[in-house]
Parts: sequence; structure tokens; C-alpha cells
Amino acid sequence: MDYLRELRRELDAFGDALDGDLSAPLEHCGDWRLRDLAAHMGAGNLWVVTAIQEGHGRNYDEGAAPRDPSGLRAWYAESTDALVQALSVEPSTAAWTFFPPHTVGFWRRRRSQETLMHRWDAEYALGAAKPMDAALAADGVAEVFDTMAPRMIAKGAAAPPPHAVRVSATDSGRCWIYGTGEPIAEVSGTAEDLLLMLWGRKPLDTASVTWAGDREAGLNALAGPLVP
Repeated sequence: MDYLRELRRELDAFGDALDGDLSAPLEHCGDWRLRDLAAHMGAGNLWVVTAIQEGHGRNYDEGAAPRDPSGLRAWYAESTDALVQALSVEPSTAAWTFFPPHTVGFWRRRRSQETLMHRWDAEYALGAAKPMDAALAADGVAEVFDTMAPRMIAKGAAAPPPHAVRVSATDSGRCWIYGTGEPIAEVSGTAEDLLLMLWGRKPLDTASVTWAGDREAGLNALAGPLVP
């Protein structure tokens, strides 16, 4: 996957959303408004630039975001250019990361997924969430199971799943097994619906996915929390 291309598209789409009502509440982000999400995204972009160029995870500062709308939009746009430039080196280049691999390639993927989800959040808050790219959404589901959920377990923020569950994307043909042993349940849906479900934007028993097998055990296996 060309993460830089995917990232640039999602970064620009998020920036377009900032032309909307910056006071719009975000249903899935606590008490944040769109302006708070813009500060989060811009600060995260610059944090990753530091992680790559200086090799540490300090200096995350949402307070650096301007409060006036035009200044905020310009600051966010500058952060996107800085991020893409920092990521435009060999993916195998060493970088500080919060989970293996400790490379620029990790951040290409992570920021693509972070931006995809928050672009959706921003557009959803404005009443006009556009569809996710199916391949990128499927990669996001994979990231939940190979990076985010293992990190939550390693931090002690979640327990390993008591049962295995199969997660199948009907539009990409990809499937994942979370947990050990033979899956006792399966949930299937589009990659976008699965990703939104795993990130808490939809409930685990949302009507847009289909469960088979021991549904209650499957719901328990995915209760996590899988993501921060």
C-alpha cells in the first residue's frame, strides 16, 4: 500500500472539513469540538516529525494550536506538509515509535490510520461522512489486531481475549483471527463497518455487521478495550 498517497488524501480531506463549523461536537471523542480535534491532529503530526527527526516521543503539545479559525487552518496545513516531508524517506529508516517496528514505516501506516479515523469523525460531526477506501479500512482492521490490541494488553489496559473470534471483511476478502485456538464466533461486514466497530464508532452488535456462532462469546472476545 502506498501509505504516503493514502495519508496525503486523508490529511487534505480532514483539512477541508475545517472549513465547516469548528464548534461542531464530536459524538465519539468525549466533549471535544471539531476545533479540539484539529488541535489534536496538528499536534500529532508535529509529534511524529519530532519522533523521526529527533528520535524521541516528547514535545506533544495541543496547546500550540491557534484559537482563531484561519490561524488554526493554516497551522494544521503546515503540520501536514511537515509530516509528509518527514515521512518521505526510506520506510526502514530508524525512528522512535511507541510499538515495533521502530521505523518510519510504522509512522506512515499509523498516521494514515489515525487520519482516516479522525477524518471520518470530523465529517460525521458535520453530517457528511464520506466512505472510507476499502483497502485502507481493511489495513486499519489489521492494525487493530497486530498493533493496537497487543499494545493495550502489554500496557495492562486490557486482558487477552478468553476466546478466539474470526473477523471477516466482505468487500476485501480478508479475515483475521483474534485470540488463540479455534474461533467460536465470526463477525463479518465491510472493512469500514468493521473498523468503525473496533474503534468504538459503532457498537459491537451494530446491525451493519453479521454474527455467526457463539455471538455472546464473540462480543466478549472483542470487548477489549482493543484501542486507546
